[in-house]
Amino acid sequence: SFRDIGNVMRTENKVRRSLARGLLAKYQLKNLVHVSQAMRDVVSMAQQYAGTESTILLMGETGTGKEIFAHGIHSLSRRSAQPFVSVNCGALPEQLLESELFGYEEGSFTGSKKGGKPGRFEIAHQGTIFLDEIDSTSESVQIRLLQVLQEKEVMRIGGDRKIPVDVRIIAAAGRELSALVHEGKFRADLFFRLNVLQLQIPPLRKRKEDIPILLDHFIRLFSEQYNLEPITLPDIYVD
Repeated sequence: SFRDIGNVMRTENKVRRSLARGLLAKYQLKNLVHVSQAMRDVVSMAQQYAGTESTILLMGETGTGKEIFAHGIHSLSRRSAQPFVSVNCGALPEQLLESELFGYEEGSFTGSKKGGKPGRFEIAHQGTIFLDEIDSTSESVQIRLLQVLQEKEVMRIGGDRKIPVDVRIIAAAGRELSALVHEGKFRADLFFRLNVLQLQIPPLRKRKEDIPILLDHFIRLFSEQYNLEPITLPDIYVD
């Protein structure tokens, strides 16, 4: 039997959109509270990066706002109306992470879902996937990620066909990936594929002028949330 390829592609896109329903960016770059020049420079660079299609590597310590940057970049990109899928690579064991990222076919392993399950890359088709804590991934996961970056295709666990994906990748790491490469703990070829555009997000101790404005922001936020009168702090001197 013959079917019009346009109808097939439209049906496929409809299915992928239904899977990705609700997976949208929640934050914008304007949600970043700051006055420091260091942070202004990083936000300005992120705005420029948003207009490209290149892979982005976010570097910064825990709590510096890497996820907000990822959401914000997606919100400003041409993919903003498409899915934003976030995966914390450090929160899942290796085998579970592989099935989450790449999906699996029915019967691939004990307890697998009937009919199989699409991976996060499939769900993020035409949108953005944010791979947080990518520095914690195993070598086998890194190899599969490299294949996706090179071929723009994924193969489900237990599958025998490749599924094309159009996804922009934003990765984040709390440790210096170049140092991990030298230590043999991270693949050099994957690092170079991820490190096309890099944003180095400064920690709060290197932008101390942001401390007073952040304190004021959170006092007002929680006062409104709990219907309390905002407290007043004495003037803060930041050295």
